Amino acid sequence: MQPAPTSSQAVEAPATAAASPLSSRPSRGTLRVNLALFAIGMATFAMLFSTQALLPDIAAAYGVHPDQASWTVSAATLGLAAAVLPLSTLSERYGRREVMTLSVAAAVVLALLVPFAPNLGTLIALRALQGAAIAGIPASAVAYLSEELPSRATVGAVGLFIAGNSVGGMSGRVLTGWVAEGYGWRAALAALALGALAAAVAYRLLLPAPRNFTPASIRPRAVLRVVADHLSQPLLVRLYAIGMLLMVAFSAVYTVIGFRLVSEPFGLSAGLAGSVFVIYLVGTGSSSVTGPVTDRLGRRGALYAAIVTVTAGLLLSLVDRLVVVLLALVLITGGFFLGHAVASGSVSRTARHGRAQASALYQVAYYVGASVGGTAGAVIFRHAAWDGLVVLAVAALTATAAITLYATARARVLRRRVLTTAA
Repeated sequence: MQPAPTSSQAVEAPATAAASPLSSRPSRGTLRVNLALFAIGMATFAMLFSTQALLPDIAAAYGVHPDQASWTVSAATLGLAAAVLPLSTLSERYGRREVMTLSVAAAVVLALLVPFAPNLGTLIALRALQGAAIAGIPASAVAYLSEELPSRATVGAVGLFIAGNSVGGMSGRVLTGWVAEGYGWRAALAALALGALAAAVAYRLLLPAPRNFTPASIRPRAVLRVVADHLSQPLLVRLYAIGMLLMVAFSAVYTVIGFRLVSEPFGLSAGLAGSVFVIYLVGTGSSSVTGPVTDRLGRRGALYAAIVTVTAGLLLSLVDRLVVVLLALVLITGGFFLGHAVASGSVSRTARHGRAQASALYQVAYYVGASVGGTAGAVIFRHAAWDGLVVLAVAALTATAAITLYATARARVLRRRVLTTAA
């Protein structure tokens, strides 16, 4: 889901150097880059979802309902969605490392302030600003890698950056859950902020200065034309909708699961409920097999498999037994990450130009889905319990399946037209 370098149709950029200076010393230079991007990836997603495992504690502390507390997650993802496209463009003018450094610095400062929020409104506002700050990192990271590393090392480096995202998102949730159990949710957020600060310092010390970046003259009208062209492409719009709807279902589940597990009949502690997020590692595994699954089933077939897997997990989660619920979360997580990997990967393959803007638009849709799913899921859970949340998630998946079925039918019609014309 990470954006690629911005198209020349959106910026005016001279040709870069033919060879990366790091290619002459791949072992040391590439290792430093890999470690730096892994560190900032961990910090980024640990901060982005830092309050998700703490929602029951936050709701209790401020005396609010789950849907109100869920805005501490939704505000951050909405902030990221709003800022990712502008920041992806600014990185073309001011540099990848500079944008990433300012972004992570601002996000860490806000993370250090978050534990001291005196009321829920202030906490939500700080989280929205934090999400907007974080947006500069995915907007610049892959572009930096593609410019500064030899081509043979780029794929592995991108994979490690995404792995850092996954590990950071998982470990941040688990850490906050256990610290909150012993010392309270504010101490948990403070501990996470200090961890993010350490990762940010490691990133800045490790990441080499860019050698191949050439500042580009940003043309806002050209950027807007590229964005408008992407939004006029039916296939891209369908992919954005698929990514958003999948995330609605996934975010609804993981925003509310903590409330369900700390309540009866489960009655788990905050630490144990937070540990459930270890299941996120299943997503890392399912993403890694996207290639073989797509080769065997095709992109649409892989999407169908993902939808069926998530739906099966949702239906299984209705059973009030902990082991069954954990198995359900494994299915939901594995299926979601497979579908997300297929949809996001298809965006760059589909876009004819301006792949950075195309990928950024996918991220906008993806994080809007996260915000909608988290908030709507919490509202429905408050009024209709877990059964209502499952209905919401299955409805989102049904819409996803309908879009995929329409795309399949449309492709068949176009294929017949081509064959008829050729005949």
